[in-house]
Amino acid sequence: MNAQPEIHIRQNIYFQLLFWIALLVFGIARTYGEYDGVIVREMVIYNLCHWIFQIIGANFIYYILVRYLFDRKKYVAFSTGLIISLYIISVINRIFIVYLAEPFFTNLPKDSFISIFTDFKYLIFHYTFPIISGTFIFVSVMFMMRYKDEKERTASLQKEKAELELQSLKAQLHPHFLFNTLNNIYSLSVTRSEKTSQSISQLSDILDYILYKGQKKWVSVSDEMAIIKQYITLESLRYHDSRLRLSQHISLNSANTIPPLLYLTLVENAFKHGAGKSSAPTEIRIEVQTNTQQSVFIIENTCTDSHNNNERGIGLQNIRRQLQHHYQENFVFRISRENNNFKVEIITPSHYD
Repeated sequence: MNAQPEIHIRQNIYFQLLFWIALLVFGIARTYGEYDGVIVREMVIYNLCHWIFQIIGANFIYYILVRYLFDRKKYVAFSTGLIISLYIISVINRIFIVYLAEPFFTNLPKDSFISIFTDFKYLIFHYTFPIISGTFIFVSVMFMMRYKDEKERTASLQKEKAELELQSLKAQLHPHFLFNTLNNIYSLSVTRSEKTSQSISQLSDILDYILYKGQKKWVSVSDEMAIIKQYITLESLRYHDSRLRLSQHISLNSANTIPPLLYLTLVENAFKHGAGKSSAPTEIRIEVQTNTQQSVFIIENTCTDSHNNNERGIGLQNIRRQLQHHYQENFVFRISRENNNFKVEIITPSHYD
């Protein structure tokens, strides 16, 4: 829990060391280029003194005034605090130089405290401006670093939110699917059907797929179709051939990938709202095609006139949201109904990450 703040503090210390040392070196190098002889030593001392108060002023302005006033939109208080703090820091800087630094290299008479406090023009041009220049660069870089950190943090939170939403969708799907499947097995057990043990074996394979491959981000289309075959076998145990007509056209020409349970949810939905809602003969048609560019899945089922819009069902809502999570807008999801025929079509890229 404390690792992230510690890393941030360490990065901030490294940045400040690098930034302020670079600023000092730049100032000294400029001094050597403009002056010669003894005066260079004096100017280096002046630069060092200004550098100390640039560090103090920049950190006070950013971490106190900006973070506690400007960020909270207290602009009047920020402006007032900025002017006062620049004046006070400039005065302390001049006192430091006049009474502590200059005695080491000059015997000139010291300025009085009244002169230091009231000579605004000299104070602004020789002390306030150096503080402002260093502070402006420092605060600008800090704002850029903060913007970068906030952007990364926002992206991380959005990713975590999307992952949690996806897990929630899967959690909704699993009970929905298991409830229907266990009902099937219960119906068989009540009639003491010999197919009960076969259905339990089929359910075991499906649960294994959900618990293991269902937690992955991508699975192969061939694996998804293999488990759909198991599911269809399990569902077909409930119906006579005259009650359910099932046709499949599978053409897998490329080893494409999809999110797990994507097609299985639609097949389960077709059984639930097709044969599961009517005692009349029901037809389900499944078509799957893959190539190096895309994967196409189409499923159609007959439904009764009294059947409401399937798109409102848990399964179809989850499918749309999972597609948006995995593919953003790079997919096709069509739902249509003509007379008593309900059709869903999904087109996704062959691979996407």
